[in-house]
Amino acid sequence: MEHALLYPVLSLMLLTLLVWVYMYALRLRYLVTKRIPSQQIATPERINAMLPEHINRPSNNLKNLFELPVIFYATCSLLLALHHADAVFVQLAWAYVALRALHSAIQCTINHVPLRFTAYLASSIVLWAMVIRLALSAI
Repeated sequence: MEHALLYPVLSLMLLTLLVWVYMYALRLRYLVTKRIPSQQIATPERINAMLPEHINRPSNNLKNLFELPVIFYATCSLLLALHHADAVFVQLAWAYVALRALHSAIQCTINHVPLRFTAYLASSIVLWAMVIRLALSAI
């Protein structure tokens, strides 16, 4: 069962890669089309000022994928190291990844804040349930 936990972890990593590729595809296409020299966007503040919001959405999502997902990676690493991974943890991990994928899809495309927040909140609840369950199982 423990090896089954690797699949949602790898899936979240692949989601991060997908968002990263999408971000650069949008940005580079926009910069080339608009003939904007890269030096003009040398800082995050300048990027936000010069590029339209829809071009910056994947970048904002990529930043999100390095916030709470870090706790997911740490939790899964501890589960594997302690040999505590079971079917419930694997199901929770898949639920977390699915909700994060939904969050990414919303933020990178339509960016409808109430929908995005709902996906974020649901994924956070799943993550904190994993953390609490791990803490209780380690006592």
